Amino acid sequence: MPSTSDAAATLAHDQAVGRLRASYERIGVGEPVRLAKRSSNLFRPRTELSTPGLDVSGLTGVISVDPVARTADVQGMCTYEDLVAATLPHGLTPMVVPQLKTITLGGAVTGLGIESSSFRAGLPHESVLEMDILTGAGEVYTARPSGRHALLFRVFPNSYGTLGYATRLRISLDRISPYVALRHVRLSLDELAPAIDEIVASGSYRDEPVHFVDGVAFDPSEAYLTLGRNSDAAVRTSDYTGQQIYYRSIQQRQTDFLTAHDYLWRWDTDWFWCSAAFGAQKPLVRRLWPRRWRRSDVFHKLVGFENRHHVAARLNARRGGAPRERVVQDVEIPVASLAAFLRWFDVEVGMRPVWLCPLRLRGSDSWPLYPLEPGATYVNVGFWGTVPIAPGAADGDVNRSIEDAVARFGGHKSLYSDAYYDRDTFDRLYNVPALTEVKQRYDPDARLTGLYEKAVTRR
Repeated sequence: MPSTSDAAATLAHDQAVGRLRASYERIGVGEPVRLAKRSSNLFRPRTELSTPGLDVSGLTGVISVDPVARTADVQGMCTYEDLVAATLPHGLTPMVVPQLKTITLGGAVTGLGIESSSFRAGLPHESVLEMDILTGAGEVYTARPSGRHALLFRVFPNSYGTLGYATRLRISLDRISPYVALRHVRLSLDELAPAIDEIVASGSYRDEPVHFVDGVAFDPSEAYLTLGRNSDAAVRTSDYTGQQIYYRSIQQRQTDFLTAHDYLWRWDTDWFWCSAAFGAQKPLVRRLWPRRWRRSDVFHKLVGFENRHHVAARLNARRGGAPRERVVQDVEIPVASLAAFLRWFDVEVGMRPVWLCPLRLRGSDSWPLYPLEPGATYVNVGFWGTVPIAPGAADGDVNRSIEDAVARFGGHKSLYSDAYYDRDTFDRLYNVPALTEVKQRYDPDARLTGLYEKAVTRR
């Protein structure tokens, strides 16, 4: 029987879903449907709309946590920051916690999320036990791995709101210790794949347990895997929310300790290394920059301001600098091709550093819209920044070359940022026929924007 507080939370949730459905009914047929929320972790430009969005204001919390069953019922717009705050007191976390605090659980499931537990826990949608989805038909259905709406459950991941929006998700939780002990292991590019294979196969590296693994390639001669181990005690703990910067410590220290909380959010303070673009890594600026504003969503808003007003672009042009192309992507590369892809990337794109995160589907089935091969190990390669547009080239050419290379290396590209595929290629890579089949059932009037339109043509 639920506790009084759980019952109150459930009642509040039901009322919030009612307001959401009412807001959906107020949107006229033919008008675009969007979420009315303040922040986004997408990097695709969005058209400013004057029509009202869906009221998700009451869907931002944790309904309940069951520490015995190790599950949580969570509203779709709940951020991982708030979700982790509810689970950590129980010594629990979501199976996969994406790196940025304001990513929402519903967003990570209808899109993609990844983190250093993904080599053993897969992707966020693999820990979903059931979810309530507001569909394009205006109905809310409970979808599970089996049963009447099982196909909706399977096709929802990577659908990016084209099938509907998750209002509630029940997820499995994982145990985590109070501290995480880190080892930063320097490897050559050719040593990365064998080390990752060893970790995936045994859950250890050189006879020491590994519960978390990600890495950074600073250049072709300097790459690291950071191996995390749950620990009940710490010799000392580091703080990378102040003057010290986490990614630089990877080159400076062989071992480290962080609290579980600080480990989960180690990348958020400096948006990996992208805070440097705003001067936030300069010691004087860092001392003056309020700590509460040193976080990824603040940096994202600054990028949004630049996208609207082009202040930095105009200053760059005034100084005689070449126009620049935004290259913000995450791609999954088969582990055996990792070294070759990184060498290609360094020569053809030249952005440094890049993030590395091994992943492997947790289950034995592929997910239709992002068809990674079960039993295969991939490495997410993340790179975020800008490159100069070469004379005679056009904006988008570098991103197109990356898309071509990812396909040649047998990989896949996430759709949270710019995409340039033609329709036929996109439909093949992201299995749009499977999406269309489900969409005809749950959004028969096509009220929700299609995946190609969202990801490529940006409608």
